[in-house]
Amino acid sequence: MRKIQKFSDLQPTIGFTEFDIYSDYRQSFQTSELGKIYELFPFKALAESIGLKESRSGRDSYFSPEGKIALMLLKSYTGLSDRDLIAQLNANLHYQIFCGVRINPLNPLINFKIVSEIRCDIGSKLNIDAFQQILASEWKPYLENMSILMTDATCYESDIRYPTDIKILWESTDWIYGQLKIIVKTLKTRMPRSKYIKQSRRYRSYCKKRKRSHKDTCVLTRSLLHLLDKLIKETEQTVKANRSRLKLSSRFHKRLSIIKKVLKQQSDLFSGKKIDNRIVSIDKDYIRPIVRGKEIKRVEFGAKVNLIQVDGINFIEHFDFNAFNEGIRIPECIDKQQRLFRKRVTLLAADQIYATNYNRKCCTKKKITTSFVRKGRASKYEQQVQTMRNLLNKERSTRLEGSFGTEKRHYGLDRIKARTKRTETLWIFFAIHTANAVRMIPKVERARARQAA
Repeated sequence: MRKIQKFSDLQPTIGFTEFDIYSDYRQSFQTSELGKIYELFPFKALAESIGLKESRSGRDSYFSPEGKIALMLLKSYTGLSDRDLIAQLNANLHYQIFCGVRINPLNPLINFKIVSEIRCDIGSKLNIDAFQQILASEWKPYLENMSILMTDATCYESDIRYPTDIKILWESTDWIYGQLKIIVKTLKTRMPRSKYIKQSRRYRSYCKKRKRSHKDTCVLTRSLLHLLDKLIKETEQTVKANRSRLKLSSRFHKRLSIIKKVLKQQSDLFSGKKIDNRIVSIDKDYIRPIVRGKEIKRVEFGAKVNLIQVDGINFIEHFDFNAFNEGIRIPECIDKQQRLFRKRVTLLAADQIYATNYNRKCCTKKKITTSFVRKGRASKYEQQVQTMRNLLNKERSTRLEGSFGTEKRHYGLDRIKARTKRTETLWIFFAIHTANAVRMIPKVERARARQAA
């Protein structure tokens, strides 16, 4: 017996709807917050935009293309881990209706890894611009102030330990030593001599110190650089000499190339050189330090996203794991808003980092009133303009910056636990638009109430 049946396959087989025990659940689902979120997403159009299709060969998928997108939204909405999400999906009928499946309680879904498989599948096909264009077209009838644009950038931190030079050197050394032991055991040869055990004790002793002097750090760094270089050479020589006897995965070669980059970067840093694209994690080599200059967190490690907000709804304007200057992106923000909604921008609110001369000239040319501090002589209507600036600044600091905190606190963007670059991008994208859908619910209700009146 199949564990899961899709509603699209099951509903035509129900002969007498008055005996359908799920009708009450479907009615309560429509009035619940989850049901209202479900109505806001055109799942079929979204699935087609990223190329999700039913497989014609092999066994049937548990989830339809629309159900896969719904599962990702449900993950962001609940904030549950993959294991807990599947456990709740087995027991909660509202969750099953949302994802378009019906699970037999006697044969529940056990494989929680299906969530990560779907995340990887969608992450490899995700087109942010096409996805957002469909959502903007769907939500446009319920938005009011589409001529007011607010923009700001934030960093969504990845779930990694705070990186230091010593930590990444030791992690690289420990990994390459463990791989060399496995290779030597497979070949049934002796382990090359090294000072790994001695350096391991020195590293543990260094970590236990409350205060670490500059001299201790330099001595340990020099020793780890020498040991890591020796282990890499030993590993490469052993692999090259026994290439026919060893079957090494592509993951091994990728990690080895990352560690060689780490060795080169750390050697340059130790000798006083400046480096670009600094690697801070061997597991997530795409993560870069983002210097934010905040009092609590001067440096953050994750994706930097420049967002635009239209009537309280956020859209991604630029997404990158490398640091970028958001202050030069005002023209792109204006173009993005006008492409999404086909509405001319008349008012713009942004932080002072955006208040460059180029941006001021661009906004003046397009007849856009901004929240920037005035330069030059006061105009005839300075008091009214100043009142408008104050309102725009207040709205930006409360609604836009407040939405960043809401997404990080309630939608899983505080510490992102994705393992790859694509899945981390997808994690952030779905969390932002799940939060948008919750904000859209009162807008839809007000619009329907006005129509009914």
